[in-house]
Amino acid sequence: MIPEQELLTQAGQFNTRALTEIYDLYSPRLYRYAMRLLGDESTAEDCVSETFSRFLKALQAGKGPRDYLQAYLFRTAHNLVVDHYRRQPLTEELDDELPQAETTEGTADLNLRQRSVRDALHQLTEDQQQVVSLKFLEGWDNEAVAKALNKPVGAIKSLQHRALAQLQKLLLDEV
Repeated sequence: MIPEQELLTQAGQFNTRALTEIYDLYSPRLYRYAMRLLGDESTAEDCVSETFSRFLKALQAGKGPRDYLQAYLFRTAHNLVVDHYRRQPLTEELDDELPQAETTEGTADLNLRQRSVRDALHQLTEDQQQVVSLKFLEGWDNEAVAKALNKPVGAIKSLQHRALAQLQKLLLDEV
């Protein structure tokens, strides 16, 4: 595997091998991230596709990341997720979200709980959403999250604390 800095250099020169390696390395991670936040396979796939499209356009324009490629890609994906929810009406029809009749009660309960958590996540600030998603859904450490968000580690810890307290309040109020 090519080191990230070398990948970025080669990607900037449109080296097919480097671009392929970047896609192969990051697309599954970005898909999991988008899927957790969006809850829809097709929309998550579109998010990943658009993330890489924007990355290539930035490279073509002589812009894009100079370092921290992973942070750049996840920030781009997160911005697309936020844009997706900003375009959505505040209330959605529940019919689309209800499990099919053949779905087991356990699966239906899991789907409803996942939906509740997703809805609660969307009520957090954008920074809080990113910290929770990267830290707990993607398993990043505080330093990596701090680099991705361009904030000090202390700010990440504070955002995490406030986000978890808010999530707890939102989810307990729902019960």
